[in-house]
Amino acid sequence: MAEHRQSRKRRYITWGVAGAAVVAGAGIAAQTSMAATTWPAQKTYTGRAFDACTAPSLAAMKAWKTDGYYGGAAVYVGGKNRGCAQPNLTASWVKSVNTVGMRLIPIYVGAQPPCQTGSSPEKITAATATSLGATDGADAVAKASALGMKAGSAIYLDMEPYDTTNKACNDAVLAYVRSFTKTLRAKIYRGGYYGFSSSSAKAIATATNKTDLPGNLWYALWDKKETTTTDWPWGATQFTNHSRGHQYLVNSKETRGGYTITVDRDMWDAPVAIVG
Repeated sequence: MAEHRQSRKRRYITWGVAGAAVVAGAGIAAQTSMAATTWPAQKTYTGRAFDACTAPSLAAMKAWKTDGYYGGAAVYVGGKNRGCAQPNLTASWVKSVNTVGMRLIPIYVGAQPPCQTGSSPEKITAATATSLGATDGADAVAKASALGMKAGSAIYLDMEPYDTTNKACNDAVLAYVRSFTKTLRAKIYRGGYYGFSSSSAKAIATATNKTDLPGNLWYALWDKKETTTTDWPWGATQFTNHSRGHQYLVNSKETRGGYTITVDRDMWDAPVAIVG
């Protein structure tokens, strides 16, 4: 996300290298059977949301909720590639934020593509993709659970841009994502995914084999349009029934209720954390 893992300049460069043209995909989004397990009802939030590198103070969150513009906020619950410290992000904070009515969207910044430019503390390899996906998936659940985000919550795996035409790289990413998502589902957490409409999200939406891919897609397309439908880049039947998020603007410095925060803006119609 904007400056959360890379500088804004670098994100634009990487995005361009990955291929800025959006190609419509075919097929229906993966909604792998959740089998006989009794799942908690999905908690859906529909409306405006924001994501900030560091979870704001509780006072700021209350002020921003009272302002009325945003009703949801994304928070970075873990991952070795998480870019910012989270001094405010505690179970108590989560409970209090939920109590005032701000819905939370958990993000996990896991391993990144082997062909991605730049360095990351944790990268996928062909040999480790499946095992690493399982390890990170289990860690994501543990981190979310420790914050009071209960079974049935969605957790969104953050995958930054990469060259999806590199078959070996793309295959490794998809193997990792499948393993991560399968692990989440085994622990009764819903699989979500954040990526770029030109690359990392496109890889999920256009994959021929949908097995164990996440059922909720949060796409980065910085067109300043508050929608999850009119600019949806792929087939109209994909990721329907409250399964889409759209990051439409980045690095927006905003003051609400006396608190100034630089955020990325999102339009949301998808599952969030179950708290309380």
